[in-house]
Formats: sequence, C-alpha cells, structure tokens
Amino acid sequence: SGAPASEPAADNNSQERTEIVMNKTVKIEGMMCEHCAARVEKALAAVAGVSDVKVDLAAKQAVVTLSEAVEDSALTAAVTDAGYEVTGIL
Repeated sequence: SGAPASEPAADNNSQERTEIVMNKTVKIEGMMCEHCAARVEKALAAVAGVSDVKVDLAAKQAVVTLSEAVEDSALTAAVTDAGYEVTGIL
C-alpha cells in the first residue's frame, strides 16, 4: 500500500503543468482582409506552445492562448514571416 502515497505527488505535478494557460495580445499592422487574418491565425497557431488563436481584423490584433511559455520573439517571427508587422505584444 506504499504505492498510492507517491501518486498524489505525480498528479500535482501534471496538474500544475496543464493549468498554466496564458493569453497574449499581439498587435498587428498590415492585415487588410479575412484572408490576411487567416494567414496570421495559421502562422501563430503553428508556433509550439500555442493552443488557440483568435484574430480580430477590426482591432488589428490576435489573442493567442498559450499552453506553455512562448517567447514574444517567436510570436513576432511567425507574424513577420507571414508578411505582417507586429507593433506590440501585451
């Protein structure tokens, strides 16, 4: 019956990992239409650690949901590679 005592510790560790959810708002210039927004969404979604992306064309921004820590530079690079300009990350 010694095994169950070690299980809660393992559960706690896995819970902590899955509970880390952060949102970052990426301000983007250059998106003109829904096709632009879709390209930005696809580019950001491809970044490791990104679990969800909501692009708001009118607000010129994307809200990115992260499942793990992601450097702002990685998000900036994804948008820049797609052909758009990041003006800030909040």
